[in-house]
Amino acid sequence: MTPALFKSELNAGSGPIMLHINSPGGDCIAASQIYTMLMDYPHEVKVQIDGVAASAASVIAMAGTHVSMSPTALMMIHNPFTLALGDSEEMRKAIQLLDEVKEGIINAYEIKTGLSRTRLSHMMDSETWMNAKKALELKFCDEVLYQPEKTETVENSFTFSRRAVTNCLLDKLTACIPKEPPDPVPEEERNPEPTNRVNASDLEKRLARFLYL
Repeated sequence: MTPALFKSELNAGSGPIMLHINSPGGDCIAASQIYTMLMDYPHEVKVQIDGVAASAASVIAMAGTHVSMSPTALMMIHNPFTLALGDSEEMRKAIQLLDEVKEGIINAYEIKTGLSRTRLSHMMDSETWMNAKKALELKFCDEVLYQPEKTETVENSFTFSRRAVTNCLLDKLTACIPKEPPDPVPEEERNPEPTNRVNASDLEKRLARFLYL
């Protein structure tokens, strides 16, 4: 798929498009051209990775306004590579070229994911393969396809409030303690000796302090 052929197919119609990707990659300059065409496209560009988006194909995927991956799909990013022939000066030029190409690729990844350039560079150095969920976690894609809808159902659940339980306990205790004696106690039957008994209101205050109310 050359950039010229891709451009002719892209401009053959109008309106939103769905771009399916299953590619091990290819020429990074061609990928840059296709990426730019998609970024300039005036309508929505949905990208669906059906199999693999590796190397240069992962750059093209970054142009999607919404990128989805099959749960079995893979994405791979790595450093660009080339073949060089010549003396040491030619080798140094090749190294410089590869460094600049890498920076350009990082630009596309950074725009899509928001990850730092340092982290992206390390991922490329390590030739990072990502399954769909990993790509979603790192924001290389926006959706993993065919996921079941999550429904939150709660059965036989109980919600406990510390304050509610404490108040319930206090209500039960105070209900069992009469606020006033049912019958006046004759003077001669009163015990002049001090006792450890407390009235209901004092007990309630002590319980309230103990239970942090």
